[in-house]
Amino acid sequence: MSGRIGAWWRQAFSQVEGWQVARAQWKKDMERFKAQQRAARKNGQVPEHPGPPPTGFALMPWLLMGLGSFSNLLQGKTPNPWIGGLGLLTFNSLYVYVTFRAFHKEKREETSTRVALLLMALVTTGLAIGYGGNWLMFFPLLGLATGATVRGPWLGRAGILLATFAGTVSGFRDGEDAVTIAYGTFLSTMVTAAILSLSEAVRDLRAAREELARQAVEKERLRFSRDLHDLLGHTLSVIVVKSEAARRLAPRDMSAALAQIGDIESVGRQALTEIREAVTGYREGSLATELTRARSALSAASIEPVVRQSGTPLAPQTEALLAWVVREAVTNVVRHSDATRCEITVESGTEQARLTVTDNGSGKAVTRPAEGIGGTGLKGLTERLAAAGGSLRAGPSPRSGFAVTAELPVEPAELAAAGAATAPRAS
Repeated sequence: MSGRIGAWWRQAFSQVEGWQVARAQWKKDMERFKAQQRAARKNGQVPEHPGPPPTGFALMPWLLMGLGSFSNLLQGKTPNPWIGGLGLLTFNSLYVYVTFRAFHKEKREETSTRVALLLMALVTTGLAIGYGGNWLMFFPLLGLATGATVRGPWLGRAGILLATFAGTVSGFRDGEDAVTIAYGTFLSTMVTAAILSLSEAVRDLRAAREELARQAVEKERLRFSRDLHDLLGHTLSVIVVKSEAARRLAPRDMSAALAQIGDIESVGRQALTEIREAVTGYREGSLATELTRARSALSAASIEPVVRQSGTPLAPQTEALLAWVVREAVTNVVRHSDATRCEITVESGTEQARLTVTDNGSGKAVTRPAEGIGGTGLKGLTERLAAAGGSLRAGPSPRSGFAVTAELPVEPAELAAAGAATAPRAS
């Protein structure tokens, strides 16, 4: 029999090796907490404490409730002490086995855990009926193990049934303690389940918060990379085009070549300013500025620019998004098309604003023509406009060349600030 008990103890502790992993994770959390605490002292803030490790060790001190029965065994007040000692050892073994598995969702839902809990109930019932007195205190311990293991809609029913059963057995064996045992059993069941469920919810929320923070960092990195791509791609394209124009003009018209070189210097200085603004997060695109730059870039590339604007004035945020579209679309016209004419049309109505950039080139998409969306810049702009409730389409134009169309909804606040519609204008 002693060999079986030893084997049971070894099996019980072999099933709880997960506490070592949990405790190691807790130590890492504590090291991170201390580092955050040292950094927070400088700002007068206190980081959130990670709390104790989620293991069965948190429930071990409650085994002290069985000291009364153990004292009876030592003092010889318990008849058949070997049976009582074997029952005490079996109960403690089952309690350790169940409570350690209760902190792992997969393990506490396994059949072996439920069987061990049922065996605990049988052992507790036998000891309570056989001895009474201090041995009745095993019912609250059984309720504690039940609350740690049973979760969900069955918890309330299990707590009531277990408390009723404990009170009935206690009343049969020792009537004066029936209400106390029943109340203690129900309270230990429900409070344990509530505390452990809340602890798990807090850990899940902390993990979700860390995941959201990680996603926010990744999103900001993506935004910054898109900004740099849009800024540098357009600016470098303009510099290359104007440099080629200056090289062509230098042999026959030095003053025109110097004018192109002056434009290159101006574009370079403006690019430095925009990069600084993008790094500090203060940059907001201006549609009028981008249209002016588009005319300059297209003219330097020997492409005739035609810009038309009509409708109500746009809100700054809408203008900023459309300015990005103008920058990217014109860059693609300059770099990838063989067009001689490019039309930019901005129309704003009562419900939406539309920007269309078309050229009379070959109509070939930059990449991935099957989807109709070009390279990295257009893909990033598609995501930006979608986040604002708009859309971006790019592909061969029905007439000829390539067309980029951006649409954004006009918010009511924009309509209120816009006032009366402006007359159509072309340039």
